[in-house]
Amino acid sequence: MKTILAIHTGGTISMSQNDKGEVVPNDENPIAEEQVILKGQINLITDEMFNLPSPHVTPEVMLKIKQRIMRAIDEEHVDGVVITHGTDTLEETAYFLDLTLPNTIPVVVTGAMRSSNEIGSDGLYNFRNAILVAATDESYGKGVLVVMNDEIHTARFVTKTHTTNVATFRTPTFGPIGIVTQSKAKYFQELIKTEVADIDHVVDGVYLIKAYAGMNGDLFNAINHSGTKGLVIEGLGAGNVPPQTLPAIQHLIDNNIPIVLVSRCYNGVAQDIYDYEGGGIQLKKMGLILCQGLNGQKARIKLLVGLSDNKAGADLASFVSNAIS
Repeated sequence: MKTILAIHTGGTISMSQNDKGEVVPNDENPIAEEQVILKGQINLITDEMFNLPSPHVTPEVMLKIKQRIMRAIDEEHVDGVVITHGTDTLEETAYFLDLTLPNTIPVVVTGAMRSSNEIGSDGLYNFRNAILVAATDESYGKGVLVVMNDEIHTARFVTKTHTTNVATFRTPTFGPIGIVTQSKAKYFQELIKTEVADIDHVVDGVYLIKAYAGMNGDLFNAINHSGTKGLVIEGLGAGNVPPQTLPAIQHLIDNNIPIVLVSRCYNGVAQDIYDYEGGGIQLKKMGLILCQGLNGQKARIKLLVGLSDNKAGADLASFVSNAIS
C-alpha cells in the first residue's frame, strides 16, 4: 500500500454554492478528510495547508508548498503527493513546483470547475484520479503533473482555456501525455528533459505585459524603476511588438533588466522570423530572451525562479529560453 500526501490549498474544489448561487469558501474543506474513495488501497495523509481562492496564491505561497513537499520527501518518505488548488492560477503553481522540486516522486496537482455541492461536481472525481496517478509507478520521473477531467498533462505546457467548462485544462500544440481510464494511469508521451532550481526565496518585481495594436511605451516606462527585476512581454504573432514601444524597451535593457519574449498566440512558439522595426530579429539583437513553448504566465514563473536561483547568474538566458527541451 502506497502512502500519498494530500495537500489542500483551497479553490473551487473546496468551496460550496450558497442559496443565492454564489460560490463561496467553506470554513472546512468538504473533501479534506475524504478517505473512502480509495480505502484499503492508499494510505492517505492529509495536510490542509491553506484555504485560499487561487487569485490569492502568491509565489511565496508556492514556495511554502514546495518546502512542505520537500519535508514529505526527506522525512516522511511518501510515495507521491497530490495538491488540490484553485484553477485560476493552478498552472502557475504547478509549473513553479515543476521547476523547483527534484524529479523523484510523482507530484500531481488537481482542482475543480464546479464547487462541492453543485450538480455534476467534478472535485471528488478529479481528486480520486489525481491520487491514482500519484500512486502509479509509471508516473515517476515525469515532472509535476496536472490531472483534470480524465487527462494527464505536464505542468510545463498545460493551461486553462475556458472560464467554466470542466474540460478547461488543455495542452496546446502538444496535447496531454496520458489519460486516466479504468482506474489506471496510461501514458503515451513524456517530456524530453526536466530541470530543477532549488531556490529558498522568491524575488519581487517580475512583471508581465501583453502587446497590442497601437501600443506605445507608457507601460514599459511605468515599470522602469529600481524595484523591477524582470519582465515578460507577450508579443504579437511569432514574437513582435509595435515600433512605438522600442525606445522604452531599450531603456529597460540599458538598466540591465532581463526581458523575456513569448507569443500571445494560443499555439506555436516565439521565434526571430521577422526583420522589420519591432520584429523578432531586432528584438533578439536588442537582447530580449526568446522563450519557446511557454505562455506569458509560465514564462514569468520561470524568469522569477531563475532570478531567485543564486546559481543561475550568467546562465539566466539559457535557463529561461530552454522550455521545450
